[in-house]
Amino acid sequence: MNKLLYPLVLILACSLYGQQSRTVYVIDGDTLTNPYLDLNEVVVLPNIKFRSYDDYVSYYRLQKRTIKVYPYAKLASERLTTLNLRLANIKRKRAKKRYTKRVEKYLEFEFKDELKRFSRSEGRILIKLIHRETGFTAHELIKNLRNGWRAFIYQTTAKMFDINLKTSYNTTDVEEDALIEYILQKAFNEGVLDPGDKKSK
Repeated sequence: MNKLLYPLVLILACSLYGQQSRTVYVIDGDTLTNPYLDLNEVVVLPNIKFRSYDDYVSYYRLQKRTIKVYPYAKLASERLTTLNLRLANIKRKRAKKRYTKRVEKYLEFEFKDELKRFSRSEGRILIKLIHRETGFTAHELIKNLRNGWRAFIYQTTAKMFDINLKTSYNTTDVEEDALIEYILQKAFNEGVLDPGDKKSK
């Protein structure tokens, strides 16, 4: 019997000797090989209580529209950042205007058909989300990048479709904006939408 135990003890001793040594940490009685645990951020959002079935339907319509429109607002923010970086490198005012017009025509060509298919409600949400993403209302962006006259013309045209380019995004005072923010945070948390490099607001 002892002859059988010797090889077994020898094998066990060799396997124990071959193990790599690791530094272990004892924290509150727990033994850990790594003192830091990498955890993903978890955002806990409260459930919304709807007063009626109509409120429930309105919320889900708003959710569908917000998720459809958000990528365009995010893209607008990215394009604005790129435009501002390029404009900073252009010295002459006339060259800046020419470049801005060229970018405007390109964007109009690229997105005109898609944006035409937006409903008025989706257009209103897009205006709010552009303010959320850029920090400027659509009217301010047009005025800064083009001129006040162009902003006035666009505002007048938008008013005919019951859209106000001066609308800002205000989650504290406007219930719809608070719901839009809730929808966005929930979509970011679930991976439906990508918040990008910007911090969630």
